[in-house]
Amino acid sequence: MPSNPFDSLDHYIALPRIEGLALSPDGSRAALTVSTLNEDATTYERALWAVPADGSGEPARLTRSAKGESGAAYTPAGDLLFVSARPGAGEDDTAQLWVLPAAGGEARPVTALAGGVSGIVAVAADAPTVIVAVDLMPSAETLEDDARIRADRKRRKVAAILHEGYPIRHWDHDLGPAEPHLLAIDLTQLPQEEPGGDRAAEADKKDGPAPYPAWLPRPVDLTPKPGRTADIDGAAITPDGRTVVAALQAPEGRGSRHRIVSIDVATGTHTVLRDEPGVDHSTPAISPDGASLAYLRAVKPTPEGPTDTEVWVGGIAGGTPRRLAEGWDRWPSSLEFAADGASLIATADHDGRGPVFRIPLDGAPVEPLVADDFTYAAVAVDRGGDGLVALRSSYLAPAQPVRVSPAGEVTALATPAPTPEVPGTLTEVETTAEDGTRVRAWLVLPEGASAEHPAPLLLWIHGGPLGSWNAWSWRWNPLLAAARGYAVLLPDPALSTGYGLDFIARGWNSWGDKPFTDLMSITDAAIARDDVDGTRTAAMGGSFGGYMANWVAGHTDRFEAIVTHASLWAMDQFGPTTDHAEYWQSIFTEEAALANSPHRFVDEISTPMLVIHGDKDYRVPIGEGLRLWAELSDRYMDEDGTMPHRFLYFPDENHWILQPQHAVVWYESVFAFLGEHVLHQMPSRPAILG
Repeated sequence: MPSNPFDSLDHYIALPRIEGLALSPDGSRAALTVSTLNEDATTYERALWAVPADGSGEPARLTRSAKGESGAAYTPAGDLLFVSARPGAGEDDTAQLWVLPAAGGEARPVTALAGGVSGIVAVAADAPTVIVAVDLMPSAETLEDDARIRADRKRRKVAAILHEGYPIRHWDHDLGPAEPHLLAIDLTQLPQEEPGGDRAAEADKKDGPAPYPAWLPRPVDLTPKPGRTADIDGAAITPDGRTVVAALQAPEGRGSRHRIVSIDVATGTHTVLRDEPGVDHSTPAISPDGASLAYLRAVKPTPEGPTDTEVWVGGIAGGTPRRLAEGWDRWPSSLEFAADGASLIATADHDGRGPVFRIPLDGAPVEPLVADDFTYAAVAVDRGGDGLVALRSSYLAPAQPVRVSPAGEVTALATPAPTPEVPGTLTEVETTAEDGTRVRAWLVLPEGASAEHPAPLLLWIHGGPLGSWNAWSWRWNPLLAAARGYAVLLPDPALSTGYGLDFIARGWNSWGDKPFTDLMSITDAAIARDDVDGTRTAAMGGSFGGYMANWVAGHTDRFEAIVTHASLWAMDQFGPTTDHAEYWQSIFTEEAALANSPHRFVDEISTPMLVIHGDKDYRVPIGEGLRLWAELSDRYMDEDGTMPHRFLYFPDENHWILQPQHAVVWYESVFAFLGEHVLHQMPSRPAILG
């Protein structure tokens, strides 16, 4: 039996994980989405749990189904809404909206849409109105049309998509043929008891899809004919349920911009509130009295430099907007009003953490609500005025539910997924870069690291590039390396968020310059410690971190091994083949893209590399990994067909490796490769790979 779950990959993937949080309208309880490994260890099953929101009591499981549940939200009456593909509504394997009555009893379906429900977007605070995201076929005029078209494609086994615009893919999935819509549902139309006979009669129809069930509330389409929309960047609903404010996409040449649109729920009338060419408006939030609207505004970046994310507030109809928090150059990741409506509550990266901030509407300075080493997410404001609840995590603790008082006091809530024992400690390292800028990192030290027994160093570079190492990740977990004796350095080089706009600008349009020298400087600071062994080092990263791993490989031989996952290799190839080429090609000049392309330095690579890529990766297409592998093979393969490099390929994974059994293979392959070249162990491979 391992001493902690990080010693065994099988035990690690079996740890329960909290993925979401919702707060009841009276603030007394929180609903947690908890995922657990299924019986054959090939996927995760999700269930909803209730915990008291004051720190007392014990967690209680609310749902059980083979298909699982997610996306919880409460109605004003305290009923719990969620999304699930459990049987009983719509077609098999389609996720629908369900409701679990607060008074008790079984969960009941709210929708029976042929294409299912993507998620809950907003729920009115004082009215029985819920907004859901769904995908509908573009030629469908009714819900019945949508069902008929889908059934016809399925019957004839047609998967083709005719595109008339750009983009055509997003992250890991094809866009189309269906288009994303917002639907409004009036929960008062839901009968108190689920009928039996009518529903059975509808299911017996053999002449095509049945009409939309009359016993269910009929959703109202708030965004008919949305066009080639890839996403909706936030939506909110007034407390009375009459108005939805959403950040909807509008075409802008090959790309798009988000604009703030007000939608009258009763009539479907759209009124554009904020729209500017070359500017994105996102994350709308509505005040508790329904009178004010807050949102984020960001001018699109160009090769000349990054732009700030501004916080604005104005009337609900869009009038007299004014900017808040000028001079606060952090990028909010969430935004909502405090219970009293006098301030905004936001989360943002900050100095390797992710605090909760209060942004006063009267123009007073922004102030952090908490002062700890955690990152907060899923923030839900208690409408009763007693603070908020949220999930918080660090590199020593996965997401856990907490209550934060108005004074910033943090109280842990009961949890069905307690924090596991971890095999290491966390400390900070910082240095001064060559241009005088402070650069910092987290350093995870394994148990027993000391001057007598210094630990080998693993430099782990984050993705993004606009991101920060500041929160627990089940996918990129340094504790797994610490359990195997490595000290893991998690740096925030130039381009990282949480240090101001100037810090990001240091690496803009020049990824191979300051980001690289920052990484080398912070590595020097780490190996200067007597508990770190500077003679045994490796570097690794994914996405942008993979780009930097490739760049490191071509610019220094100081590391014994390099692991590059889902990495950018040839910028001239990546630019036009990624899923959103218009963005990546707009932030580089052609000259800078070529100058900063790692493929130009393939002849300088002398360090063994493990290349990893998933075939379904649309953000960094498989062509990057294939070209990197081909060019390494061309230069470094011996006459007998061997070389020091390796290529781990996943035919059915995307930018991330999401299937738990594949995550095990990923880590086993990485640790075997590092063990061979850094720890000088015998070469090995995961047994499952033959």
